[in-house]
Amino acid sequence: VQLQASGGGLVQPGGSLRLTCATSGVTPDHYATGWFRQAPGKEREGVSCITNDDGMIYYADSVKGRFTISRDNAKNTLYLRMSSLKPEDTAVYYCATGNFRDYPPKPGYGDYWGQGTLVTVSS
Repeated sequence: VQLQASGGGLVQPGGSLRLTCATSGVTPDHYATGWFRQAPGKEREGVSCITNDDGMIYYADSVKGRFTISRDNAKNTLYLRMSSLKPEDTAVYYCATGNFRDYPPKPGYGDYWGQGTLVTVSS
């Protein structure tokens, strides 16, 4: 199983960015795939995830209404569209797959992780 995140960068407050996670080998047995982030000096936290079989979606309260998770099964790709970005969204964003059954999803249940992509929201 492999995941590779990309699409991070520098964006101004209020701007938008789309992250991409290319996956291989992910199956419904892995339960869910999603996005996590880790800001400087903080613990990694769950942002959004989608179950691999029936597509149920979770969003952290801090990103509801601003972020949208989606996937293209034909391309084995997961996306995170981020809008109305705030400085507090600055973090390294990771995609991962695992047994994420809790809300919010707990990073400790991640089985496979991508390498992370840095998102910086600053003027």
